[in-house]
Amino acid sequence: MAKRRITQETFDAAVKENMEEFEMDANDALRDAVEQFESQGVDLSCIVKAVPAAFTDDKQQEQTHEVLQALDSLQDSTSVTDANVVANLKCFTQQCSLGFAQRYLAAQKDAYPVILSYCKRSVKQQEALLAALSALAALTDGQPDLLDSDGQRLLLDVLSKYQADSSVTHAAVNTVRHCCLKHEQNRQDLVKGGVVPLLTHAVTQHNQCAKLVKETTAALRVLTFDDDVRVTFGQAHEHAKIIVLEHNGLKVLIDAAKAHFNDTSVLAELCSTLSRLAVRNEFCQDICDLGGLKLMMTLLADSYESPELVRQVLSGIRAVAGNDDVKDAVVNAGGVQLIVIAMNTHMGNTSVSEQGCACLSVLALRKPNNSTVIMENGGALAAVQAMNTHKDAVNVQKQGCMLLRNLVSRMQNYCQPILDLGAEALIAHALQTHQDCEDLARAALRDLGCKVELRELWTGKHGSLTN
Repeated sequence: MAKRRITQETFDAAVKENMEEFEMDANDALRDAVEQFESQGVDLSCIVKAVPAAFTDDKQQEQTHEVLQALDSLQDSTSVTDANVVANLKCFTQQCSLGFAQRYLAAQKDAYPVILSYCKRSVKQQEALLAALSALAALTDGQPDLLDSDGQRLLLDVLSKYQADSSVTHAAVNTVRHCCLKHEQNRQDLVKGGVVPLLTHAVTQHNQCAKLVKETTAALRVLTFDDDVRVTFGQAHEHAKIIVLEHNGLKVLIDAAKAHFNDTSVLAELCSTLSRLAVRNEFCQDICDLGGLKLMMTLLADSYESPELVRQVLSGIRAVAGNDDVKDAVVNAGGVQLIVIAMNTHMGNTSVSEQGCACLSVLALRKPNNSTVIMENGGALAAVQAMNTHKDAVNVQKQGCMLLRNLVSRMQNYCQPILDLGAEALIAHALQTHQDCEDLARAALRDLGCKVELRELWTGKHGSLTN
């Protein structure tokens, strides 16, 4: 059932009433208001839970929050050359960065057209434009619906005119990423407007700027998402094809990874984006041929102590191993041993366990020889331990079941060794605990030779397709 919502004004009035009618101090009045509304099932995620500045002032002023004070200051300024404008924009950006509630409140008070107007008027003034774009990026974080056609044209124009300026480009790319996340129409409009070559060029031109490479790589990845629940069919696959085939995206990203080999945060973003682009068999092979697979193997060997990087690298290997030839390349390069080591090192990390099981599962699929390598290097044991450690994590259970099934589907001689590890009880537990895991768990039990009740979903009897 959907939670109730209230306006900021309603919440502020309750705080004010606590202070004036019940003589509470500011902190107690705020805390009591929060507790009262939450006890009534009200969603306060979009509410600024702070006492407006006027409440704490002896003067009788109109109540307002700091983010709205910053917005009012911007509305009072008439020229971008005003010395205070940049300072006011920075103040607004800082307030928006405090949380989604501040951004939401600002948007409700028409902050978007105000900030966009400053961006337009500042296009020829680098300092003011950087401050305005930073404010726009902060405001649109979590609010991609704010972006309109004027905003899209502005972003494309800025990315084109300021290609040599890494700071302005970073602010524009950051805005692009925020406005494309969970918004399919913005993605499609910006791609049609030519944002992809601008992004890939930014990575190439500013190859040594870690901050910009990381942000631009993330923006490219967001273009391949299919996360807008309002849209039945998105263009994620098509956008990936455009990045790879029309703008040489794989080589651009792999070259960037080689330039930042010692920066784990940049490498994690690059590996994650490469995995999103591996949507075709030939793309997987291209990543391998361009040195991407070798890079991932090296990262897994040299940076196994970083769980976030390990997770992203495993995700990348999982994606490119969709190609059967790449599967063999991973195994021949010692990938199985490295994956198992990573899983054992970060056994307590749910994401690493999930991706590790998924990687081994893909490598074992249709490859009995690979199954032998996985068994010999403790892959089944690592999977069983992961399932035992993360019994409440449905994705770990699903990937673990899939791996165990793939190991024995063409190598029945491995059934008993896997059962001896205690796999049957763990799979049965997953079957009983996680509804999303039922089909995979039943299939795993069946292929392991265990007794399992297989459900016949439809027999074609007891009914007719027509009346």
